[in-house]
Amino acid sequence: MVRTLRLADGGADWDARAGSLEWTCWETVEHLADDLFAYAAQLGPARPPLDGPVPFLWEPRRPGGPANVTYADRKAGPAGLLQVLEACGAMLAAMVRVTPPGVRAHHVFGASDAEGFAAMGVVETLVHAHDATQGLGLPWDPPPELCRRVLRRLFPDAPTATPAWTTLLWATGRGGLPGRERLTSWRWYGAATGG
Repeated sequence: MVRTLRLADGGADWDARAGSLEWTCWETVEHLADDLFAYAAQLGPARPPLDGPVPFLWEPRRPGGPANVTYADRKAGPAGLLQVLEACGAMLAAMVRVTPPGVRAHHVFGASDAEGFAAMGVVETLVHAHDATQGLGLPWDPPPELCRRVLRRLFPDAPTATPAWTTLLWATGRGGLPGRERLTSWRWYGAATGG
């Protein structure tokens, strides 16, 4: 995703609407970075909370904007924003690697394990890349096997006979799927699968 977003030229409008979201491309990438940070943070305490998130202060910068803990410094420009995204992704990857398999932490859709938080981070990355690249006019075509893996982990009831990327967009309310109604609300199933 970072490599793709770096293709945006100096005249790219990061304040353009991100796909079907009400957020700008900048806000969407900032929100993604915040998601990755928040998933890492949930796994961080010696005893992760199961009854609610680690109590950071989440707040939007404008009415209707995403409520985040982390924000990129606008003075650093798009390169700085992408550096924040990379850093937050690295934090989640590191936490996933060092968290023992039996550890569970809070998520609004049910307590999850490190594998579940990793899968959630992947879905957030794939679909928010879709949103931002639409607004920036960039191509985005993620690896089908990665899409299949997160569909199996987080959307076990999703169809398997349709293209994985199209199915993931459908499962997250971002597109249609032949023979199925477009979703207007959705959720994933991140509950721990074992350990």
